[in-house]
Amino acid sequence: MSLGYVLKEGFAGLGRARLAAFTSIFSLFIAVLLIGVLFRIGYNAYEVAQLIRQQVEVEIFLDDLDEPATREMEELLLQKPQVQGLTYISSDSASRVFQQEFGLGSETIADLNFLPASFRVVMSDEFNVAQIDSLVQEIRTYEGVDEVRFNLALLQMIEARTEMLVLAGSGIGIFILFVAMILVFNTIRLTIYAKRDLIRAMKLVGATNSFIRMPFLVEGVLQGLIAGGTAALIMYALFEWAVPHFLPQIGVLSWPMGEWYFLTGGTVLLAVFMGWWGSRWAARRFIRDSRVGLN
Repeated sequence: MSLGYVLKEGFAGLGRARLAAFTSIFSLFIAVLLIGVLFRIGYNAYEVAQLIRQQVEVEIFLDDLDEPATREMEELLLQKPQVQGLTYISSDSASRVFQQEFGLGSETIADLNFLPASFRVVMSDEFNVAQIDSLVQEIRTYEGVDEVRFNLALLQMIEARTEMLVLAGSGIGIFILFVAMILVFNTIRLTIYAKRDLIRAMKLVGATNSFIRMPFLVEGVLQGLIAGGTAALIMYALFEWAVPHFLPQIGVLSWPMGEWYFLTGGTVLLAVFMGWWGSRWAARRFIRDSRVGLN
């Protein structure tokens, strides 16, 4: 198989059905751009949700435990996989914090000293709300634990909103990609129709189906490359220049994996894959062993 012929025919295919090719490229461009923007927004929303989740602490108020019992409780909590870290707050420390927050006299707090010692526990974000709540219920049964405070409703809301965002974003993204694939499919189908006489002649002289299909696959990849490259440039300009200029608060949000080229590169690869898959779908559908698929 001549690589030069395949590439030449692939590029030439873009000019045979110009309007259809432009529609396909533009649709792919819009599709991958929207998916890239949705992914960036979804990623940052997930980061914010995780940050809020990390601020939700479990407070364990203790009875009057001596130092060995307190150390034993600390070691027991740290053994739990859900526990990412904890801080021990003595009764004196809790009284000083209470004094600073409410502006009471130090002598009054020193005399009362009514606040119990406690642990502030930070839970790992690798576990869901149900697993964390199960641990909280277990901690409530420990000897020496007076009370456990845990904002279960807030974590449940964060988890529910995150799941809804993921499902909605995935649904929209899949729909957009499917529409773009249909347009690539139709573009390649029109190109095949325009070359139907040449394809029949090639079959008569013994050309294989794979040889005939290759230029159409190259055409689909080229469409994806043009669409993906344009979408990547627009996305980079949008989040690096436009958004920070007009919305500085949003502009400080991070790129996925910390660098801009992961998302933009993924956008180009996705567009190329969509172009290749749509053209492969059309070529296999309309180029068969004994006929072109068009009568």
